[in-house]
Amino acid sequence: MDLFEKKKTKFADQSSPLADRMRPDSLTDFVGQIHLIGEGSVLRKAILEDKVPSMILWGPPGSGKTTLAHVIAYASKSNFVFFSAVTSGVKEVKAVIEKARKDKEFYHKKTILFVDEIHRFNKAQQDAFLPHVEAGTITLIGATTENPSFEVVSPLLSRCKVYVLYQLTPEEIKIILQRVLIDKEKGLRNLNVDVEEKALDYLAQMSNGDARIALNTLEMAVQTSPADKSGRRRIDLKQIEEVMLKKALVYDKAGEEHYNVISAFIKSLRGSDPDAALYWMFRMLEAGEDPIYIARRMVVLASEDIGNADPQALQVAVAAKEAVEFIGLPEGEFALSQAAVYLATAPKSNAIYTAMNQVKEDIKQTLNLPVPLHLRNAPTPLMEKLGYGKEYKYPHQFEGHFVAETYLPEELKERKYYMPTQQGFETEIKKRIENWQKVKEQSFNVESKRKKSK
Repeated sequence: MDLFEKKKTKFADQSSPLADRMRPDSLTDFVGQIHLIGEGSVLRKAILEDKVPSMILWGPPGSGKTTLAHVIAYASKSNFVFFSAVTSGVKEVKAVIEKARKDKEFYHKKTILFVDEIHRFNKAQQDAFLPHVEAGTITLIGATTENPSFEVVSPLLSRCKVYVLYQLTPEEIKIILQRVLIDKEKGLRNLNVDVEEKALDYLAQMSNGDARIALNTLEMAVQTSPADKSGRRRIDLKQIEEVMLKKALVYDKAGEEHYNVISAFIKSLRGSDPDAALYWMFRMLEAGEDPIYIARRMVVLASEDIGNADPQALQVAVAAKEAVEFIGLPEGEFALSQAAVYLATAPKSNAIYTAMNQVKEDIKQTLNLPVPLHLRNAPTPLMEKLGYGKEYKYPHQFEGHFVAETYLPEELKERKYYMPTQQGFETEIKKRIENWQKVKEQSFNVESKRKKSK
């Protein structure tokens, strides 16, 4: 679809959604994203000089990606083709590319191809753009709510500038809403709408940075509010709340925000902040996250970040998972909350995690070191004759049920993997290991002197 065709009918088509009608045509009217299109910015200059590079616009819903594409379309002297990855396929892409090739070859006319939700194209479909972007047949502008590092193929990503758009602030949302109320041609001025200031502030705040949500909510509130005797439509806070029902949480269980929020949750637990941990956990629950997923992550953290500083942490986390599986939501929220607070306030130690990684690294470096003979079982006479199990010392036959012995392969016998901290129960474990080490050193010294005397 050519956006210039849309330009001819835009002002007359009042049946279009308000969010669509109110898209600005110039940078002057664009609200937000000052870091990208503010005075003196590189992108602003590129748009005004019609030298737009291939780019990926990455940002949350309603932050202005498509609107910025409209602005570029109206400023550009190029053919501007709007394309949706949801409704279009390879056939349509080929047709656009072929027309772009002819326009460039015969009319020296550039083509800018805007692909909305480009992350919905698979790898092969994205690869199809590569030669044409590289040859300059098209200038590609892709819009996505997903992290392009994961969702856009590397060769295409390397040929595009990535511009990050941020959530609009409540102040910016309010500016957009106020413009709607005074705009006769595209907005609501002709409907004689009066919106209570508190209602505007609430709508701007609760739209969660999404201009589309704000405009759609306002439009519905107006449409469902009959005019009074004076012909005015009066919108108060209660009406906006009723239309909005509740705040729309930005959280896509399959997208980047999922990983952002779970990361914040885990880091809050690790950082011993129970308040933040509860906040991020309920952000996930309110947005429909699987509670078992949350519980599993807490089980992992209990061993990775607490470990033996509080051995009960793992039990609490596992119990919370079992409780949620047993009783479900909403009652399961109590168990999850209890576990989150316990883990957040427990003493922390990553000694288990560190030991585990060091062991793995040594195994990679040394591969299959043989098991020392004294640690091997000798179930047959031949194996016993070969020395299997010879001189093995049974700890329960010694004082304190401990005996100085070497259990690692000869090449690694001096290794110390688990280094308990001074946190929680690990202080007790540390004392035990230190005492055993003293017994070992004394015993080995005696054994060494004995061998020398022979």
